[in-house]
Amino acid sequence: MEQRTVLGVLGAVVAERDGDPLALKGPRHRAVLARLIVARRRVVPVARLVDDLWEVPPPGSVGAVQTFVGALRRALEPERPPRAPARLLVTEGPGYALRVPPDAVDAWRFESAVGDAVKLPAEEAIGRLEEALGWWRGPAYAEFAEEGWARSERSRLAELRLQAVERRAEAQLALGRAAEAVPDLDAHVAEHPWREDAWCLLGLALYRAGRQADALAVLRRARVALADRLGLDPGPALRRLEADILAQAEGLKYSARPAPEDEREARKRGSGGAAPGYGTGRGGGGEETHGQHPDDVAARIWTRATAAYDRVVGTGSPARLESAVGLMRNLAVTGGGGLEAAREQRMAVVAAAEESGDVELTARVIGAYDVPAIWTRGDDPELAGRLVAAAERTLAALPGEPAYDGARCRLLATIALETRGAHGSRGPEAAREAEEIARRLDDPALLAFALNGTFMQSFTRAGLAARRDGIGAELVALSARHGLTTFEILGRLIRVQSRCALADFPAADEHAAAADRLAERHERPLVGVFTDWYRALRLAASPAPEEAEAAYRAAAARLDGAGMPGLEHGLLALALLTLRALPDGADPDADWGPYRPWAEPLILLATGRRKEAAVALRAVPEPPRDLLYEALCCLEVGAALALGDRAALERGRARLLPAAGELAGAGSGLLTLGPVDHWLGRIEAALREPDTR
Repeated sequence: MEQRTVLGVLGAVVAERDGDPLALKGPRHRAVLARLIVARRRVVPVARLVDDLWEVPPPGSVGAVQTFVGALRRALEPERPPRAPARLLVTEGPGYALRVPPDAVDAWRFESAVGDAVKLPAEEAIGRLEEALGWWRGPAYAEFAEEGWARSERSRLAELRLQAVERRAEAQLALGRAAEAVPDLDAHVAEHPWREDAWCLLGLALYRAGRQADALAVLRRARVALADRLGLDPGPALRRLEADILAQAEGLKYSARPAPEDEREARKRGSGGAAPGYGTGRGGGGEETHGQHPDDVAARIWTRATAAYDRVVGTGSPARLESAVGLMRNLAVTGGGGLEAAREQRMAVVAAAEESGDVELTARVIGAYDVPAIWTRGDDPELAGRLVAAAERTLAALPGEPAYDGARCRLLATIALETRGAHGSRGPEAAREAEEIARRLDDPALLAFALNGTFMQSFTRAGLAARRDGIGAELVALSARHGLTTFEILGRLIRVQSRCALADFPAADEHAAAADRLAERHERPLVGVFTDWYRALRLAASPAPEEAEAAYRAAAARLDGAGMPGLEHGLLALALLTLRALPDGADPDADWGPYRPWAEPLILLATGRRKEAAVALRAVPEPPRDLLYEALCCLEVGAALALGDRAALERGRARLLPAAGELAGAGSGLLTLGPVDHWLGRIEAALREPDTR
């Protein structure tokens, strides 16, 4: 009789053979096994395993992975003869795949059991779900909670487990076992207070058990929990349930998904399908929306659509990956938690696409995230590097036929965007090629995305505000003609920045107002972050800048929680420094973030440590090629003027000279250090003086 190997990830990663535990050696052996399980029988390239196992791969890391794989093979197939091919952990192409049967992994069995339970009668569904929930020994992939490669799968399994708990409660209610459902549901909502389905089920179970007062108390708890923890009002299902309990409605029922008979009945009525949620039996989920609040209608439509998507589109379908990217695009423009959530999940979706081995799918998934970017310092440099690497791999593997030019363009635009602020030629080259392809294909959306990459790579030197103004103007015109709202907003913000740099504040005011109008109409709250900072800059550049400091502090407060650390860190300290005399205005206690190297010589001068300031000035790096390039050059010049460092002054003159006639730093749309000509004049005067050192 053949022995059976079983793998477990619903808790710590374990392996058994006919009930006996297998020794998996060290944590990296278990990590390789877990990573292959996450891939769900697909090949994981060795290079990907190396990247996932080490932040900085050591010498010999490929050989180490091969050693881990060899040890795992011996553990999983101890009776395999020497030199016989492995059956479970196989070598294929550039990497390895775990080819165990679908029922050999507890997570896969769990997913199958939950799916089966939906189709079973209530009595059988309860037994199936209870058995499946019993397989959980702790959080999925428990020892790899911090690993990026496990994050998406851990979240998916955790969500599936919560759905299983709620479906079991539905089945108990369907069988008239309401009192039995209450204890587990009570614990469930205590641990997961954001789940409105669970609150509805608990309220309904209490009501069915004859505990109307307790049911209403639970719904009040739900209201408080949602408001306090998430800042949300109860959804329409909770509100209707509370109203019907107060009315002591008969036949009260609830389901987190529409039953097939409800859908058939709804189609007879012409409603297009039953809405998930509870009902009183007086019209089910297919009631008309006339007279309802638009928020309620939108919530119900969203619930219907997602439920239908879950039914129609298979869990492993590539369409889910592409849909996930679309959702992340929408999340990203909401700001705050939405932007952070999109950033966290983006690489997981790209990794899943790569693991599929479908290069066209991977290209679509990477290129579909065409979220406009205005700030030239990235929020997550490590993530940006991984995205660029994935895009380059996909670009190299993509067929060379013209049919793939659109995908190639999007990959190149992604590289241009994600290499923002970096030195080197790859970013500008990618931007140039992407724009050429987009113009040749005459695709407005593609051209808008490519122009965003061109903008991000338009900082190769100082003094390019006029060029960026042209990019912004084309984006505004193109987007207005073709309804590309987010890119029209981007174009407006680019023109705010460029007109500021060119000291054309009336035009910048018009573009800021237009951006605000578009943002309000299309619910783009992040736009206000940039226009608030612009208005603080306007005060700073006015003849009476006394109110600028308060405006900058208010704008900085709005950045808190906006989900843009690349913009937020150090910006307030830098902005306040522009309002003060150099070097005395440098605050040694401020949070300078990434701008500390340019502030350090000024801070040391302000505290009387001249020799240390001279050393710090010599250590100042070349500023990143971004929106604050000229501003940081001016800070270096300010320290050089105070110290009489002629080499630094000459370096500053060479860097700033192309920006003659512009306002230093104003191209950021956030702050300014005044006319570049003023700084050039001070440099020339200092260099004419004799060197007394």
